[in-house]
Amino acid sequence: MFDNLAAAAGKKSSRRRRTAGAAAAGAALLAVGIGALPAAAAAAAPRLGSADLLQSEDLVQQGLTPVGASVDLTGKQALSACSGEETMRSLTKGKAAAYADVTWAFDTGRTSLTESVADASTGTSAASYEKRLNKMVRGCQQEPQGHWYYGKGHSLTVKAGHGSWYPAFNGDGKLSGGVAVIRSGHRFGIVELTGRPSDDAGYLKGLTAAAVDRLKS
Repeated sequence: MFDNLAAAAGKKSSRRRRTAGAAAAGAALLAVGIGALPAAAAAAAPRLGSADLLQSEDLVQQGLTPVGASVDLTGKQALSACSGEETMRSLTKGKAAAYADVTWAFDTGRTSLTESVADASTGTSAASYEKRLNKMVRGCQQEPQGHWYYGKGHSLTVKAGHGSWYPAFNGDGKLSGGVAVIRSGHRFGIVELTGRPSDDAGYLKGLTAAAVDRLKS
């Protein structure tokens, strides 16, 4: 869905140049409604952009109804509910080749999805960051009674790469979303869905697979 406006963007070269300049300055922040998602933020960051993030059709396929998204190419979005103030930029100490973040809003105010990805330039470096993200997530699997927590991790592999996803449970022990760590070649990231009550965590697997496919390097 981000790329639905790519053709129109291509007809406005001056606009594209302004967008590219903003990204280079680290100020490419896009706040958009579902009918005007500019996929061509990817053009603003040649190696990584909004086209490499989950798209609205990916969310719809998992039973979600997105109504808007905010995209940022600076890597300053909080990684997950378990990471505190850690961001992709702080995790990589600003050394990644590129960053892309998105926050999706849905038709119910209780549900949101965040995704933060980075280009580590090498597969070895990306694998190291992937390991650190999984360790961070597993640190929130054991929590005091009555506190939310992540459940058991699950792994999947698709043609573009692989991911690990963990269901999230609220203080009453009910499924309420989840988190996934993803990697494709030298790119890696984390996706978190919150406030999504359900009796089946299968949609988390679907979101993880879709995120890896979009991230492919």
